[in-house]
This record gives sequence, structure tokens and C-alpha cells, in this order.
Amino acid sequence: MLDHLMLENGHRLEFFVEGEGEHLLVYHHGTPAAGPIPRDMVAAAAANGFTIAELVRPGYGESTRQPGRTVADVVPLVTALADHLGHERFVTMGWSGGGPHALATAALLPERCAAAMTLAGVGPFGEADLDFLAGMGEDNIAEFGAALDGEAPLESFLTEAGDALREVTAEQFIEQMSSLLPAVDQVHLGSAVGEELAAEIRWSVATGIWGWFDDDIAFTRPWGFDLTAVSRPVQVWQATEDLMVPFAHGQWLAARIPGARAHLVDGEGHLSLAANAFGPGFATLRTHL
Repeated sequence: MLDHLMLENGHRLEFFVEGEGEHLLVYHHGTPAAGPIPRDMVAAAAANGFTIAELVRPGYGESTRQPGRTVADVVPLVTALADHLGHERFVTMGWSGGGPHALATAALLPERCAAAMTLAGVGPFGEADLDFLAGMGEDNIAEFGAALDGEAPLESFLTEAGDALREVTAEQFIEQMSSLLPAVDQVHLGSAVGEELAAEIRWSVATGIWGWFDDDIAFTRPWGFDLTAVSRPVQVWQATEDLMVPFAHGQWLAARIPGARAHLVDGEGHLSLAANAFGPGFATLRTHL
């Protein structure tokens, strides 16, 4: 169910919410993958007693854009959403571009966020011991290359990409994003999962490219918090065949986050990893509440 709240500064924050569980799981969507929460994620959340709420980041949907936002700027929005839903304590999960936002939530809200989980989460740019682009598919290299060239090249790149995705079907998505989809992900998207992802992508770009744009800029700049400040339990899930967020990102995060529990999975991709992760990952999150 799509809903919204109005913030004290007059900005609008949209969110999707599913389930009536006792506990709250705040979900940070990928880039650009806002939209209805996948059914298998909802089912895994419900099986573990969670209400799941997806925070639609500024610039996506009708959430008021926040130009120049950092990853850390999501934290006051998480606070507002949890308050609105009536939960003092909660856990969080971020997929892909949502991963850094889940880590920011754990680092900067330790009194409220009991644990976090990243699923194929991107690592920080500019670290000497993490080659950010190495192992990415051609489309992601071009996208982040545009982001590094400046705002005008990135706007041009994403405008063209967004136009191609505005009415995309699952089959078209597989064709258009073939450089980012290993065989295991293409098979995964051949099921109903592919249609759900296409619907998420269509929803994400329906109102423009600015949420996507601001995410990309934020990923190429300092995140606004120190990963070593994460004091809550964190699961890091990453797969060897991932061409969107390469395996090295998960290895790097697992080595840098204090006490991180690493799930480095052989043979899965950026999308197929979810089938392995939702059930056990959410069950582990539940143990921290």
C-alpha cells in the first residue's frame, strides 16, 4: 500500500507499507528500484513478524526532491517514518543502492535501529583499497562515468536511460540491461519476479530521473558517516556473479564494518541472491529485537 506523510519542513515523504507484524522493518530500495515491495520480500517479512515499510527516497515518486543529499541525509526521514508508524525500535535492510542507506541508519540511529542487513549493497567510492568500478557491467561503468564527469553529463545519460525504462517490460529489461545480468539473474527474471522488477522500475522513473540522479551523485561523494561507527549487528550479503555491485564491494564492507556477519554466496547474482537471503536474513534481524 502506498502512503505518505508530511514532514515538519513541508516536504512530502512517500512510503509503501505491507503487513501487520508486531515489529518494523524499514526497507531502503535500490537505485532506481522504488515502487511496490516485492511479494517474496513481503512474505518473508510477514513470516518473521514484521510490518515492512519501504522509504521512498527524495526525488522518487512524489517524495520531495532534496538536491545534493548525502547518504546520511536519509536518517531523519527514517526517524520520521518510524515515528509515523508508531515504532520506537526497528531493524533495517537495504538492497543495492539501498545498502549504504541501511548502514547510515544503523550508524546514526543506534538507539533505535537494532540491526541492519545489506543485500548486494554498494561500497563507498574513492577508497584506495576498493576499485569501485572493477567487475561492473558496461552499463554501470558508463553510468558512474557520467556521474564522475559532472551533473550535466549524468542528467543527459539518465534522461536517455529513463526514457527507455518508462514503459519497460521484463523481457525488454533483460535485453536492455544484458551487460549487468549474468545468466543466473536472467533465469531469475524469467519468472514473475521479472514482471515485479519491471513494475518497480517503471514506477521509479514515472515522475522523472531525479531520485536516481541524486542517488548516483551521493554514491560518488562521502557518505556522511563513518562505517567504523556502526555498533549494531550487520549482515552483509553479496554474490560472486553480481555485475551491478561486484563481489569485492561485499568483501570490503564485511572487512570494514565492526563485527559484520558476512554471507558471501557463490554462484548467485545481484537479483537471484534475494532467494537465498530474505528468509534467513530477516530471521536473524528478528533475533535482535
